[in-house]
Amino acid sequence: MARKFFVGGNWKMNGDFASVDGIVAFLNQSADNSNVDVVVAPPAPYLAYAKANLKAGVLVAAQNCYKTAKGAFTGEISPAMIKDLGLEWVILGHSERRHVFGESDALIAEKTVHALESGIKVIFCIGEKLEEREAGHTKDVNFRQLQAIVDKGVSWENIVIAYEPVWAIGTGKTASPEQAQEVHEWVRAFLKEKVSPAVADATRIIYGGSVTADNAAELGKKPDIDGFLVGGASLKPDFVKIINARS
Repeated sequence: MARKFFVGGNWKMNGDFASVDGIVAFLNQSADNSNVDVVVAPPAPYLAYAKANLKAGVLVAAQNCYKTAKGAFTGEISPAMIKDLGLEWVILGHSERRHVFGESDALIAEKTVHALESGIKVIFCIGEKLEEREAGHTKDVNFRQLQAIVDKGVSWENIVIAYEPVWAIGTGKTASPEQAQEVHEWVRAFLKEKVSPAVADATRIIYGGSVTADNAAELGKKPDIDGFLVGGASLKPDFVKIINARS
């Protein structure tokens, strides 16, 4: 099955109206590429503004959401609110949510289930820390994080998996194309065994971790790398080159 290339831009906690205008400008001026799904994730205060100003070919995602529709959860946003803004996507399980804010596999799984049930598609992040890779636990960590949503019996057609080795995020270190492909191949084999061959074949597995305009094309050539989730580079005009890495 041909899987459509997917490029996400996670702006993290960066931006103001002036810088958002700049990002919107270079995205709107870029040539349309119907072969790529492009989704950017501004900070929550700028979601509606980005949605209103970006061209139709660039979708907007939230960076996080909670596991219930409403309630006394100060500082959180719900999938219902994301949907009310006319958005379709959310990022869940990012390593910063796991390791800075202490979100457990179980909580991330609950959030994923609720987002999907609310009609929001999920970019589901997995990845190992440097010490876990060096100890030979890369498979164990990534499979454990995935198993949390497999156990929930989620519907996979609205999930994109983002493999982001924590040691490569924002460090300038990038998994080699061979290292990234190896883990993507493992993840696809895991889905085949634990879910179904059809889901394994159809699910897009994208790579994140210091992706740049210089290394995107080489990474994108690998058979199980279906796109990217980009951090800092998505704030710069070179993000357009990453979007077009397979063109």
